[in-house]
Amino acid sequence: MKPLVLLLLSAATLNAQIKSQNEPTNAAEAAAKKAAEDKAVDEKYQAWKATLPADQQAWETVLEQNLGNGFYLPLHKKDKIAGRSNAWDFVQDDPKLPLVLLIGDSISRGYTIDTRKALAGKANVHRAPENCGPTANGVKKIDIWLGDGKWDVIHFNFGIHDRKTPAADYEQRLETLIARMKQTGAKLIFATTTPVPPDTKDGPELVTQIAEKNEIALRVMKKNGVVIDDLYSFLKPQLEGIANPQDVHYNAKGYALMGQQVAKSILEQLSQP
Repeated sequence: MKPLVLLLLSAATLNAQIKSQNEPTNAAEAAAKKAAEDKAVDEKYQAWKATLPADQQAWETVLEQNLGNGFYLPLHKKDKIAGRSNAWDFVQDDPKLPLVLLIGDSISRGYTIDTRKALAGKANVHRAPENCGPTANGVKKIDIWLGDGKWDVIHFNFGIHDRKTPAADYEQRLETLIARMKQTGAKLIFATTTPVPPDTKDGPELVTQIAEKNEIALRVMKKNGVVIDDLYSFLKPQLEGIANPQDVHYNAKGYALMGQQVAKSILEQLSQP
């Protein structure tokens, strides 16, 4: 047999052996492999968590109870054991600075770090311990999100996850959430739901649904004296180049722009008597 043929056969055999050692061959094996990987990550995360001061451990416990095992919590654990910062970092408050809370979905998560950077030395910026999702979830979880913080400003949004929520339900839940947040004494800022590309993979109806929900929200906020951070109007003219193609989410440039705008709206309220 020619040397080249032998070499190719050897390479193919070696490749097959490597694949057989590392790749699952069926769904059960894939699930078992993932479970083992998740277990290893969790063990490292728990070891890291055990080294933290009590207040930081308490925050991590809140995240474990609220982020959900499907997507965000595994990502958070991997970030922490790798030493990476994320939107759910523990915030060591400077007692001389005001307290700010961000409430919202994955869009809010996306601009949290940029907002913190913009407000560094000006405010302690916290965020709710999960992707807050629709208003129905907000009504159930708002007490957890508010915690025992003496908030000076709460910047919040509900919209994309409410796109199929009946208008009357959306309006009533916003009223409930506003009433609860007002009990904290914080100044409230509502961020309008951000625009999506016209060719979004969710279909053109999403464009209409967002416009409808923003219209309802603006009416409710005006009625309740809630300040508006109109992210929709701010982003719409510059959507191309900052929105992910056919998606509701944004790229790094888009989130940086939002972080600056959100910080600006917060500073404006903090400067008010």
